[in-house]
Amino acid sequence: MNFTTLALPHRTTKPRRTGITMVVDGGVPLGALRDIVASAGEYLDFVKFGWGTALVSRELGEKIELLDENDIEFYFGGTLFEKHVLQGRFDDYRELCHEWSCRYVEVSNGTIELSNSEKTGYVRKLAEEFTVISEVGFKDAERSDRLMPRRWIEYVEDDLAAGARLVTLEARESASSGICHANGQLRVGLVEELVSGLPVDRLLFEAPTTELQAHMVRRVGPDVNLGNVPPAGVLALETLRLGLRADTLAEFEGGSR
Repeated sequence: MNFTTLALPHRTTKPRRTGITMVVDGGVPLGALRDIVASAGEYLDFVKFGWGTALVSRELGEKIELLDENDIEFYFGGTLFEKHVLQGRFDDYRELCHEWSCRYVEVSNGTIELSNSEKTGYVRKLAEEFTVISEVGFKDAERSDRLMPRRWIEYVEDDLAAGARLVTLEARESASSGICHANGQLRVGLVEELVSGLPVDRLLFEAPTTELQAHMVRRVGPDVNLGNVPPAGVLALETLRLGLRADTLAEFEGGSR
């Protein structure tokens, strides 16, 4: 950060275990990713290669090399994991992650019919070789709406007990499912129960919009873990965390968190 005499909230520095920012790459050109890393790399902790883009991106190797050089971790989207499970090719998925020297993997059941107990079995297996980031919530908004808060909490606890380092709370890149309703409105009651009933430092809230990001910063603090941030939105998110944007400008004036 540039020098300032302003009193700003404390922010963790890399390598961070809280205050994580995860960007989803849904097909960002290599040059654009270079620019993002050059301008905001110190605030960026993870890049998730969304969905199955890892299989169709001809620049994947160069992107991974760029991230490694700048101490930014990466992992493949849970949809790619689910596709392998759907076709009975779990061992192939594990081998694919080793081929790309993945240190992190995502395990989810947001689309396929896979019970949470089955999912935690995969978490347990992969945790022997990788750091696992699991996900709770479904891509289908109606299905997620039917998942009661106590089930969300139960599923998160199961994933953590199975060895997940972080548990992602689904919102999609469109903020239209999971912890959000289909119309993009945050399920505030659900989020309150999750924040109150779980170790918040082990949760990664998907928050692709400024509104969601600002709510979570106000509710949890500057070092809340946020994911599915648009690639061009890393610096803007950092201003929210530091009270340098209207949405959080007066939030931390009573003393830093």
